[in-house]
Amino acid sequence: MTDQTAASAPLAAIILAAGKGTRMKSDLHKVLHPLAGRPMLMHLLDSLSTAGVARQVVIVGASGEQVEAAVQDRGVAIAWQQEQLGTAHAALQARDALADFDGIAIVCFGDTPLLAAGTVARLAARLQAEDAPAVAVLGFRPADPAAYGRVIAAADGTMERIVEYKDASPEERAVTLCNSGVTAVRTADLWRLLAAVGNDNAAGEYYLPDVVGLAIAEGRRAVVIETGADEVAGINSRAELAGVEAAWQAARRVRAMAEGATLIAPETVWFAHDTVVGRDVTIEPHVFFGPGVRVADGATIHGFSHIEGAEVGPGAEVGPYARLRPGAVLGAKSKVGNFVEIKKATLGEGAKANHLTYLGDAEIGAGSNIGAGTITCNYDGFFKYRTVIGAGAFIGSNSALVAPVTIGDGAIVGAGSVVTSDVEADALALVRAERQTKPGWAARFRERAEALKARKVAR
Repeated sequence: MTDQTAASAPLAAIILAAGKGTRMKSDLHKVLHPLAGRPMLMHLLDSLSTAGVARQVVIVGASGEQVEAAVQDRGVAIAWQQEQLGTAHAALQARDALADFDGIAIVCFGDTPLLAAGTVARLAARLQAEDAPAVAVLGFRPADPAAYGRVIAAADGTMERIVEYKDASPEERAVTLCNSGVTAVRTADLWRLLAAVGNDNAAGEYYLPDVVGLAIAEGRRAVVIETGADEVAGINSRAELAGVEAAWQAARRVRAMAEGATLIAPETVWFAHDTVVGRDVTIEPHVFFGPGVRVADGATIHGFSHIEGAEVGPGAEVGPYARLRPGAVLGAKSKVGNFVEIKKATLGEGAKANHLTYLGDAEIGAGSNIGAGTITCNYDGFFKYRTVIGAGAFIGSNSALVAPVTIGDGAIVGAGSVVTSDVEADALALVRAERQTKPGWAARFRERAEALKARKVAR
C-alpha cells in the first residue's frame, strides 16, 4: 500500500546528489551522513518508495562512488554529472536512465531527507488535475525567507514566475512563499524543458527553476502547492544536520507519547529511525536508542542507558547506566541493572543481572540470578564461544564463566569462581584457592614498614 492516489500516472524520481558538500568538511558524502542513525539519503528514498515512485535515479558527482555503493542493493539507478553546471543540467543527466519511462518525474534533493511521501503524492496529483499544468512546484514559508527564491503566484496557486532573491525587487522580496526546488514534470515535457534552460546568469549555471518560465512562455500553466518549512529543510553543514536531527527527534518524541509511552524528560531521549516503543513504556532521562530496537509494552528504561539492536520484553527493566548491544534479547519481566552490558545474549523470563556484569554470546534461563561482577569470557582472541545458563541457576558475585560452558538448571556457582567446565543441574560449583592464614603476619609487616619509613625520613 502506498500514499499514491488511485489512477495516477507512473512516478519516477530524480534525486540530485552531485554537490561536493564542502561545508560538511567531511570525507563522507554529504547525503550519507546519518540522521536518526541512518544515511539521510535512505530516508528520502524510503519516502519516495512509499509514495509509489517506481523508478529512482540518483545524480552523483564528487565522491559519487560512495553513494553508488550505498544504494547498490536498492534497485536505484546512478547517473553521473561530471561537471557541476547547475541543477537543471544535473536533472538532465537522468534522461538515459529514464529513456523508456513515460510518466511523472519528481526532481528532488538528496540532502532534503524529511520530504514526506504524502507531499510527493500531492505534488504528483496536482500535476494531474483537470487544469493540466506543465509544472508543479513545492513551496514553503520559512520563518526567515532569507535568500530563498520567491514564488510569485496567484491565490489559486497559478505561478507567474520564480525570482531569485538577488534579482528580486523589494516588493518581490516581501513575498513569503519560497521555492523548495522540488518539482514535478511529465517526462514528455521534462527533457525538452531542461534542454532549453540557458545559463545567462551571474553564475553561468543551468537552473532547474527556469523550467517554470519556459513552460509559461509556451502558454502552459505552472502551479505551486505548499508544505511546512521543516519538511524541505536542506542540509549543507554539520550545524544544519544537527538542526534537522533536532526537528526529527522532537517529532518522534511527540509520536512516542501519543502512542502511549511516558517520557520523563522528552528532550533528553534520542530515538533511531526504526525504534519501536510499546504502550505503557516508561523512558527516563538521557536514554539513547540506536538502530534496531524494539521495546515491548510495560517495560521501563531507566536513565543513561544505551540500547542498540536489542529487544526488550514486556515488563522488563533496563538500567540505569545499562548498555544493550546488538543481539541482546530480554524476556518478559527480566532485569538488566546498572553498569550491565549485554551483547548477543538472551535473558529468559524473570532472569536478573542487577549490576556490574558482562554477558556476551550467552543464553540465560528463566528465573536465573547473575551476581555482581560476573562475566562470560566469550572470546579467546580468535573465536567467540557460547555460555548457556539454565533456568533458576544462581551465579555468585565475581564469577568468570569461561566459554564454551554450560551451567545446568538450578545450579549454583559460588562467588569468586572461575568455571571452565560444565556444571550439572542442581550442583554447587566452587572454584577457589584454599585459604591460608598466617597469625601475626600483618602486625609484623606494619612494624617493619614503619621502621623502614622512619629511617628514610631521618636521612
